[in-house]
Amino acid sequence: MIVLLILVVLLAGAVAAFLYRLRKLRGGGTAAILRVLPNAAGVGWRHGIIRYGENNLVFYKLSSLRLGPDSRITRQGVEVRDRRKPEGNEYDIMTEDIVILELTDDDDIFEVAFDSGALTAFLSWVESRPSDRSQRRRPL
Repeated sequence: MIVLLILVVLLAGAVAAFLYRLRKLRGGGTAAILRVLPNAAGVGWRHGIIRYGENNLVFYKLSSLRLGPDSRITRQGVEVRDRRKPEGNEYDIMTEDIVILELTDDDDIFEVAFDSGALTAFLSWVESRPSDRSQRRRPL
């Protein structure tokens, strides 16, 4: 009886986590494909949703039950290092219209695949960040 009760509680927890994640994904965002580097060519790509915040970009994988975001990129720390088209077996999950950006954020390196509209949104988000030198004046 106790074992059955434990199984029911674990199942209820898993269902709650699934429903929470589903709600997060359906809440909107920009579709993107992301992978963390280093990785072999064409390996490690994950489909998901990107959400832009004032200071962070968060990525939610479609196939994850994690309660929070799977990856986070800070607006002040992000640097676009390279831009390329899909190569080789990447065409299995991407089209000719996709652009892949290599990004660094402190010690993390990512590749993110965007369509043209999502690429424009991302670059606008990065380029509109405040300068590192600008600081708000403190009230007297």
